[in-house]
Amino acid sequence: METDFNWTDYELIDSGGGRKFERYGKYRLVRPDPQAIWLPALPEAEWRKADAEYARSGREGEWTFRRSLPESWTVSFRELVFRVKPTSFKHTGLFPEQAANWLWLQRLIAKRGGGRVLNLFAYTGGATLAAASVGAEVVHVDASKGAIKWARENQEASGLTGRKIRWIQDDVSAFVARETRRGARYDAVVMDPPPYGRGASGEMWKIETDLAPLVSGCMSLLSDRPLFFLINTYASGYAHMSMRNFLEDYADRLGGTLESGDLVIPQSSSRRVLPCGIFARWSAASIGVDGDA
Repeated sequence: METDFNWTDYELIDSGGGRKFERYGKYRLVRPDPQAIWLPALPEAEWRKADAEYARSGREGEWTFRRSLPESWTVSFRELVFRVKPTSFKHTGLFPEQAANWLWLQRLIAKRGGGRVLNLFAYTGGATLAAASVGAEVVHVDASKGAIKWARENQEASGLTGRKIRWIQDDVSAFVARETRRGARYDAVVMDPPPYGRGASGEMWKIETDLAPLVSGCMSLLSDRPLFFLINTYASGYAHMSMRNFLEDYADRLGGTLESGDLVIPQSSSRRVLPCGIFARWSAASIGVDGDA
């Protein structure tokens, strides 16, 4: 998995003790991270220099602001621009470790010369904008009206308002079922399923029961010349091989390249990397994975 993103607007400064210390642009944040069970590399005095820290008490949590921060600000990754905002659920609207997947899918799309991409559980649009920036037509599906609004703000900030992006607020399983009935076809699928959640109309989602039929439905939507299929998730308790197994049979039929692993971020204060999720991804053999697109 690629970890050298050359991302000047983001830095994982340190991690440990169940927390991570990050820089988004010029602002430094401390947030909980259950993966960081080791001791921090930096002394606590350095951590206290953060501009804000999110701490949990039981199931609740809140931000403590040591300095005045804007309500939101922007950070750039190459040609993409994202609005960052500390939310009440500790998130910032951006998952920097996904840069590895953005670069991967951009190479594939650019070498193909475009394509039609379906992005499910698409959140604030990182993969959507990465794909659109290199010529893909993207259908962006998320159950949250607020997340889609945020994604469209990122589109505008990135100067991509003229690109072909269709914004859909819907339950992803219901949308895929309708697209199947319509005979829709896509060259690539991206999905980032949560452990559990609710659709746009309150539909319940559970990864252990709902992911398998969703992946199967998406397979039936792929075109005669599929480009890639990417699954990543932050669902705790699953190994990356669990996600890889969804794509094994497909890869056996079509060939191509199949890989899986951990999504990680290297930190600047030591040689450690912070595991942030898992992924499995298949790409067509004619395109390759890390080629010189």
